[in-house]
Amino acid sequence: MRIHASTVFIPGATSGIGLALALRLRELGSTVVIGGRRGELLDQLAAEHPGLGTVQIDTADAKSIEAAAEEVLAAHPDLDVLVTMAGIMRAEDWTTPEGFLATAEATVTTNLLGPIRLVAAFIEHLRSRPEATIMTVSSGLAFVPLEVTPTYNATKAAVHQLTDSVRLQLAGTSVRMVELVPPAVRTGLMPGQETSDVAMPLEDFVAEVVALLEAHPDADEILVENVKPLRYAEARGVRAEVVASLNSRDPHARQR
Repeated sequence: MRIHASTVFIPGATSGIGLALALRLRELGSTVVIGGRRGELLDQLAAEHPGLGTVQIDTADAKSIEAAAEEVLAAHPDLDVLVTMAGIMRAEDWTTPEGFLATAEATVTTNLLGPIRLVAAFIEHLRSRPEATIMTVSSGLAFVPLEVTPTYNATKAAVHQLTDSVRLQLAGTSVRMVELVPPAVRTGLMPGQETSDVAMPLEDFVAEVVALLEAHPDADEILVENVKPLRYAEARGVRAEVVASLNSRDPHARQR
């Protein structure tokens, strides 16, 4: 993935990892458009960061994705990078349907259907570009489960498998599939996570991600050091120990 002279669309980037990555890519010379649901927040971010493009999008709404794609491509016909950043993480209690069903359905819609619909909206355009990238965003929890977020874990595991599978289908085309695998990062994804001692500082995470993208532009996965214990727990034969350790910590400050 080229990070210095690309045209990038990052839906779900009005805060957290998405916004921090967008601003860093813009500093490095890329044209960046962020997407979010709240028009007033997008206006504020555009005013605070001149040159940063914005488009209103709700990644849980198929029609909104279609409309946003038309707007982005009309304004940026040279778009060559899509980052499917949007996601939600909610605690669930699977002992009663009231404790999980509505949350589970919303999580699947945002975290799994959202990326699928985004790829559908942009794939034909990206295939027309001489070099293009789709970056998906999974999680360390795709590989080791957190007890309190079953559906989040499942959707991120699905994103990982989806990325691997689509990469096979796109082999030989101009489109690369890259998977970003965050650990816990100090964002507002879960209550208390922004100040958690076990979460990685946001600026450190983005700096390491950008360094990895620059050093390994053809990488299939972007893995900061903090996520490797989860990513490789099974391969190293220590999955049970890692699961126990992960789930003994504060449930509001976990691996992303």
